[in-house]
Amino acid sequence: MDERKKQLIADIQDLLNKHGRITETSINPDLLDFMDKDTLIDIIDSLLMQKEKEVKEIDTEWLEQFKEK
Repeated sequence: MDERKKQLIADIQDLLNKHGRITETSINPDLLDFMDKDTLIDIIDSLLMQKEKEVKEIDTEWLEQFKEK
């Protein structure tokens, strides 16, 4: 496995561990070795979009407290 794929898999693991609703995740790189780099990047994009949506929801909830009643 080349270094770029190892880094992509490490990035996926880091993103999963930063996701608020998921307990600590450890990925065996050998299990994802069959995936090409584009697929790994797509997984990262998907995780980032989920995180962005989660942050927007939290921000909206926070802003709602200042809304005039």
